[in-house]
Amino acid sequence: MKLEFHFDFGSPNAYFSHKLIPDIEARTGAKFDYVPVLLGGIFKLTNNQSPMVAFAGIKNKQEYNRLETQRFIERHKLTAYNRNPDFPINTIQIMRGAVAAEADGYPAAYINAVFHHMWEEPKQMDDPDVIREALNASGLDGDKTMTRIQDQAVKDTLLQNTEASVARGTFGSPTFFVGEEIYFGKDRLRDVEEAIVGA
Repeated sequence: MKLEFHFDFGSPNAYFSHKLIPDIEARTGAKFDYVPVLLGGIFKLTNNQSPMVAFAGIKNKQEYNRLETQRFIERHKLTAYNRNPDFPINTIQIMRGAVAAEADGYPAAYINAVFHHMWEEPKQMDDPDVIREALNASGLDGDKTMTRIQDQAVKDTLLQNTEASVARGTFGSPTFFVGEEIYFGKDRLRDVEEAIVGA
């Protein structure tokens, strides 16, 4: 059974999911495939908007969302989380970097590093110099990454991932697939785990 996590680093909920996935894998013996997608592209293809925009005019909605986020953080002891002051961030460069890292054989190290610099020691991760320095600080080759993300094959793969994800039902990040069953959002992780066990 194929398990997939379709993610964009710009989503704090994708970060939360990333931090909980190892526990699910340990309990079930399953292994998630990480699929880089571009959230901005997903929004364009589905006519969706970020919650900040979609709920901007709804009284009490944003406040409640922040409350639920804090409850989630406390429940799962995600104490390393820090809101990125530069949010929202254009993630196209770092998402292309994820595609390049996968092709070059070090996706886990890259994904851990970028989530860290987005949501634990937050930085403006759409600035090329900041990205390069952050990757170097994490023991990766920042110069190589900034060169690789200019490769047309890398750009095309991210676009193809995004379009294929939308074709399967994705409208945001994080999205999970258990086989062909789709689940959206960090709050569906319990359902994802139940589906894995049930299968």
